[in-house]
Parts: sequence; C-alpha cells; structure tokens
Amino acid sequence: MKKFISCALAAALALSMVGCSGGTSSSAASAAAGDSSSAAASGATSGETIKVGLLANISGDDAMYGNAVKNGAMLYIDQVNAAGGINGKQIEVKSYDDKGDATEAVTAFNRMVDEGITALIGSVLTGTTIAVADESYDINMPQITASATATGVTVLDPEDEESEIRTNVFRACFIDPFQGEKMAQYASEKLGATSAAVIFQTGSDYSEGVAEAFVAKCKELGITVTSEQGYAAGDVDFKAQLTAIAGEAPDVVFCPNYYQDDGLIVTQARQVGLEATFLGSDGWGGVADYASAEDLEGSVYCSGYAAGTEEVAQFEADYEATYGEKVPNMFAPLGYDAAMLMVNALTAAEDAGLEAGTDEYKQAVIDTMAATDGVEGITGAYSFDEQNNPIKSAAIMELVGGAEVFKEMY
Repeated sequence: MKKFISCALAAALALSMVGCSGGTSSSAASAAAGDSSSAAASGATSGETIKVGLLANISGDDAMYGNAVKNGAMLYIDQVNAAGGINGKQIEVKSYDDKGDATEAVTAFNRMVDEGITALIGSVLTGTTIAVADESYDINMPQITASATATGVTVLDPEDEESEIRTNVFRACFIDPFQGEKMAQYASEKLGATSAAVIFQTGSDYSEGVAEAFVAKCKELGITVTSEQGYAAGDVDFKAQLTAIAGEAPDVVFCPNYYQDDGLIVTQARQVGLEATFLGSDGWGGVADYASAEDLEGSVYCSGYAAGTEEVAQFEADYEATYGEKVPNMFAPLGYDAAMLMVNALTAAEDAGLEAGTDEYKQAVIDTMAATDGVEGITGAYSFDEQNNPIKSAAIMELVGGAEVFKEMY
C-alpha cells in the first residue's frame, strides 16, 4: 500500500496543476448547504464509481473547521480522480452539511447509506462524529474523522478501561489527552513553568477532555495548578474567571477551546492585567483573526500541521491554486490526510476484487486502515494504535507579530 500512496500522490499532484488555473474546483463550487456529489468525468475506464460519504459542518458555528476539512479532502480526491481514480474507477463523493448538529449528522449519514456509500470521511466536530460513529459501528461502515479528538470517538465508554472499541472508526488527528499532556510537558520543559491555570468550556467533550489531561499531567510534573475556571457555551464575558486567575499570578494559562472563544479570552485577560503566557490546543487554529497581535504575542498551541515548512509547500501551493486562499488552519491538511488514508484502504479492497458495499469489502477497508504503518501524509507519518488513534509527533505553533508561525516539532 505504501507504493500506491507514493505513486498516486506523485501522479495526482502533477496532473492536478493542469486544472488549477481558473479558480475553484468543481467540489469547491458545489459546497452548498444541501448535498453534493463529485466525480471527475475523465479517467473512468469502467463507468463504475466508488461512493464515499463526506460529512462536515460547512455552515453554522465553527464552519471554519468544516469547510477546511471538506476542501482538504476534496483536494486529494480530485487529484486521485484526475490521475485515473482507483483502478480506473472514479471516487463519487456524497457530501452533506451537518451544520454542527448531531441530529442533522445522523440524518445525513443515513441518507448517504441509502445512496450506497461504502465508506465515510467525517464528521468534523467531536459531538457530531460520536453521534455518527454510534450508527456506523452498528453496520461496520469504515469511517475516518479528520478532526474529532475526544477519546469517545473510537471507544464506546472512555471511563471503562476494558470498553469495547469501535473497530471501524479511525481518526487523522490527535486525541484530547495527548494534547493536554503534550502542552503540560511543553510548559514544564520548554517554558520552565511551575504554576498554571486553566479556563475551559464546561459541557464540551473536547474542552473538558483536554483540560482534564493537562491538569493531571501538571500534577505529575510538579506544576501547581492554581485555578480551574469553567464557562458555559455562548458566554462572551470571561472577566470574572480571568480576574480570579490573575489573582494567583500563574506562569501559564491553558485555554483548550475553539478560536472564537480563545480570542475573546486572551483579549479580556490582558484587560484585567493577566500577563501569563497562554497555551492552547488545536482548536486555536485561526485564532490570529480573533485577537490583536499584541495580546496574542508569545502564545503557543499544539497543532497537527507544520505550516510553512518545506515538507508541506506543494500541498499549500495546490490548496491556494484550487481555492484561491492560503491554507486557513490545520483542518485542511488533516482533511487531505483523512481522504488519503481512506483511499489507500479502498484501493486494497479494489485490488482484492471485492464488490463495493459488501460486508467483505467494508472489512477489507477497515483491516487495511488498522494495518497502516508509516504511510506519509501532509501532517506526518501514520500508524494506528490499538484504539485506532494515530501515532505521530505534534507541531508547536507560536503567535508572532499577529501570525501563527511553526516553532518546532515536539
């Protein structure tokens, strides 16, 4: 399978530049609130297609993430189709907007199943992904999410060490505990922090999960956690929590939320005189647009993507040529990688001569995904652990002069 990935990528990247001179691709143009399908007309030798679902929140709150994932995934799929598809078959994408709502996500997934998909890329947010994973597990549908980080995406009961694993569900991103632990280590080893505070959104699987892991690791490393402050979804005034944090004068403040809230929190923190260095998780991607450069200066966050480096230059050029904008955040390359991993697994099922949609076909896709070993993506080399989580390094991003700049791999 490694040979397929390297050859397909090389061919697809070369061919994709032919169609990138006129703005957006067909997939970008079809990103509407309803459903869309995409399969290149050229290159199909058999007239058959392989139907793949793509589920993302391309409208509503946090649509920045959903659109980035969808664009990244479609960039890879369009490149593969332009290079001839999978054994002559084009990949036909059934794409739906789940609007960040769990009920919408399940309804869309069931519609995709009725339309004959044989695998799913999605969803994007943790809540919608878990809701769909409950459904996909029941029918053993291969599923990979680019960005849902909660442990519960692949584990039925995260509180039970012997819980059953959703063997059909994979992810391209880090899990919440990984990020929390990584940033606690970074605070200790790289920043020399001896005290820390946390501000997180209560009721959010993502925010609470990352915060909990950070606090536990701090205690293990001897970092004093001076304050743990929660807030409710929809809050825009955080000054009470931040004033309480400022009173303890911690070295760092860990803020594992999404970019809109994080921007407001950092701005208000400076207003109440809190001078600590802010640390974030991958939800910070895009935060530079939500707070001033001065307030954010020196903040660091954990990311799955080393933006601006030589290794990702071709991807960044292709993305900008296709969509008319620079790569917005790490969710686009994670979408690209999720599509790559799924295509790699679909290729194995096609090579085996199995019939798409059958139980044998779906199991072959799942088995190939689980056996992934060192396949290179945009965000790193992929292997999976026993809970279908990727094993790879993290990129540390720093806010410098109002820009989110790659600092180091850690």
